[in-house]
Amino acid sequence: MGCLRDALAAPGLGAIAEVKRRSPSAGDLRPDAEPAALARSFQDAGAAAVSILVDERFGGSWNDLRAARAATTIPLLAKGFFSTREQLEEARAAGADAALLLLRDLDDATVLDLMGSTHDLDFLVEAHDAEELRRAEALGAEVIGLNARDLDTFEIDRRAQLDLVARAPRDRVILAESGVQSRAHAAAAELAGADAVLVGSALMRAPDPAAKLADLVRRPLVKICGLTREDDVAAAAEAGADLAGFVLAESPRRAAEPLPVPDSMLSVGVFVGNAREVGTDLIQLYAQENGHRARDGVLLRNGEEVAKVLDLPWLEEDEGHLERAAQTKGRVLLAGGLGPENVGAAIDAVHPWAVDASRGTEAAPGIKDHGKVRAFVAAAS
Repeated sequence: MGCLRDALAAPGLGAIAEVKRRSPSAGDLRPDAEPAALARSFQDAGAAAVSILVDERFGGSWNDLRAARAATTIPLLAKGFFSTREQLEEARAAGADAALLLLRDLDDATVLDLMGSTHDLDFLVEAHDAEELRRAEALGAEVIGLNARDLDTFEIDRRAQLDLVARAPRDRVILAESGVQSRAHAAAAELAGADAVLVGSALMRAPDPAAKLADLVRRPLVKICGLTREDDVAAAAEAGADLAGFVLAESPRRAAEPLPVPDSMLSVGVFVGNAREVGTDLIQLYAQENGHRARDGVLLRNGEEVAKVLDLPWLEEDEGHLERAAQTKGRVLLAGGLGPENVGAAIDAVHPWAVDASRGTEAAPGIKDHGKVRAFVAAAS
């Protein structure tokens, strides 16, 4: 039991794992869900907090919250359509550490009254658009949720959500809600500036919800680089890779242009010297040295550095490469000589944010060996 803000503000990307039996937009998700067992498994899988739907429209009840409280020690978020002090008192009595307040349904005076009604609860103040984000900030909300789902149409707009995340004040804890189905989705929210994600439906649909949670937010991202053919992109996506890299500098692996990638992946344009806007989600940029790339580079989102690329010297080896990478602070995209046979040991040594393979997954320069791609992703996951 504890403070929701502190739990979500811890280093790295946090997650609120949600327990819900059904959704008004998707119908039944997991009708037989047992809140106590699920909440405990989410805690064991590394969730920063657990959200419990207590509204009957989601198949929930206050008893679900009580059961989860008896089984866990991490913060619990009571999620419902709260508008009165009495509801908040009931939430606290059932074991909640925090409660949801929907700006869509509440005016500013009501929000201020509810937030001031108890010192025993934290609040997740949820916004959906720029005006609601402005209101949340002005109301002094410490934890702001930005929902990709329009609660009137139930449609998901992740791009609009990421734009809001990027614009949100950095002195607040920012939570990206809804639409997180893949590791790449979680990474996109993190790189836009989110401290955590809230995941519900994807977990409830998974055969093993706790394992799905760990896959979404805990494992290193996997990048397959040097892609030049659509069927190789498809093979990387099918294998479970998260990032698709397109070399747009002089190279035997040069792509004429970035290829389309499925929604489950992020695209990365790789440049040496100068980058240009090519429509990819991210840019991987190396300085130019002696006619080729420098050793290390940076990963950029909208021109801002979001990770360091730790690579080997051009066409050389370095026995201290992994040790150097392990000592680098912040997000590390580990590259250089990685393949199915050594990526697992590299991950154990460095604990990188992401790993990158190109030559180690090829049949020939620019042509992928689909078996090696599958083996690399499996070894890195």
